[in-house]
Amino acid sequence: MELQKNTQFIMEDLNPAFLFTWKGIRNRGEDNYHSHDHGELAFVLSGTGKYRIEDEIYTVQEGDLLIFNPGVRHQALFCPESETPTTEFFIGYSDLQLQGLPPNSLPLPEGEYMLHTAGELRQRLFKICSSMEAEKAVCRQGRYFMLKAYMIQFLLLAIREQCEPMEKPQGCAFESVNRKYVVEQILNYFEDHYNEKISLDQIAENMYLSPFYISKIFKSETGDTPIRHLINIRLEKAKELLEGGYAGSIQEVAATVGYDDAYHFSKLFKKHFGISPSQVR
Repeated sequence: MELQKNTQFIMEDLNPAFLFTWKGIRNRGEDNYHSHDHGELAFVLSGTGKYRIEDEIYTVQEGDLLIFNPGVRHQALFCPESETPTTEFFIGYSDLQLQGLPPNSLPLPEGEYMLHTAGELRQRLFKICSSMEAEKAVCRQGRYFMLKAYMIQFLLLAIREQCEPMEKPQGCAFESVNRKYVVEQILNYFEDHYNEKISLDQIAENMYLSPFYISKIFKSETGDTPIRHLINIRLEKAKELLEGGYAGSIQEVAATVGYDDAYHFSKLFKKHFGISPSQVR
């Protein structure tokens, strides 16, 4: 569900309760696959790891923000194969109500649970985490309210990233032709680089646009999200390889079209085509 864009409501009525913060290195997985009544954010400060969220496995890395709304089942997994385990920063909150969303819920990026951050946004979130950790370490008057103030900044940045800026009285906007040009550039890039690691955040940063704006205009022009379109390209390329007699393993097929995880690739392939990669072969 997308957040209804009512910035005045957010600015005047956002008054959540701060519950906790926790920072740690993921040296072991969580024992329980669980959910909460409150809201929870997990920001990856460094390293790579994996999470199980609503029966899907997500790979996380530095700068990823995980949004766990109430009732969302999740579990941090230990990844011994990772060269650097994740260092994570958690924030818990309650008494949050945004228009059009259930209590204690934040909007989700394209219906997913993970928001990739880059550039200035990532650095600002890093700074807030550092400030909260420093405030937590000392016992000074007003400590709770300082932590709450930092938390509200964090929440607002996560919300703003998924909302279009308010229109200015005067200024310039993308004309239809420019929107089409941006989408064409992304389509061409996908076709030429589908076998590489592609980040929507990096594309957005290079185009001086927000990931939310790119996703919105891409869907309006193509009827699909950028990530879904990229997945479709990769799966079609993989099917062509398999039908063409490619002799490599399924792991090699997955790597050829940009996937490190053969299991994840096979799962996407079967969901898309109704049969497994090995059955196509």
